[in-house]
Amino acid sequence: MLPHINIIVAHSKNMAIGKANSLPWRLPDDLKRFKKLTTGHPIIMGRKTYQSINRPLPDRTNIVVTRDMGLEIPGCVVVHSAAEAIKKAQEFDQEEIFIIGGAEIYKETLPLADRLYVTVVDMYVDGDAFFPEYSNKFSKKISEEPGEFEGLKYSYIVLEKDK
Repeated sequence: MLPHINIIVAHSKNMAIGKANSLPWRLPDDLKRFKKLTTGHPIIMGRKTYQSINRPLPDRTNIVVTRDMGLEIPGCVVVHSAAEAIKKAQEFDQEEIFIIGGAEIYKETLPLADRLYVTVVDMYVDGDAFFPEYSNKFSKKISEEPGEFEGLKYSYIVLEKDK
């Protein structure tokens, strides 16, 4: 059996996911949710996302996608395509794989994903990285839970791909 391919993302109302290689908001509960969902499973990220984190995330197989054929990152598996990353992740986990960003990796893997774990942040951001449109492919809502931190509202939404 092939593992579920999950995408986990936080985006603004205008689909921004980042600005200057960092998150444009601070939501501690969202980071806790991210950790809880991804711990124990392979995570796939692009090189820029890895550089923004700047270390392998503990208790997860960290797979970094880059075009740089000579790049080596201690504590990470380095691959050169999203397809190669998914194949490698399947060697480590037969249940769940998480795609954690950034924009290029999301765009490449969205057609392959089974489920989206989305945090929609109730703000508009002048970002430079955006999540692709997904409402036409992922309309089966599994759950939705509102939240708020320091006056900033957000919603956790879990969606499955339309069959």
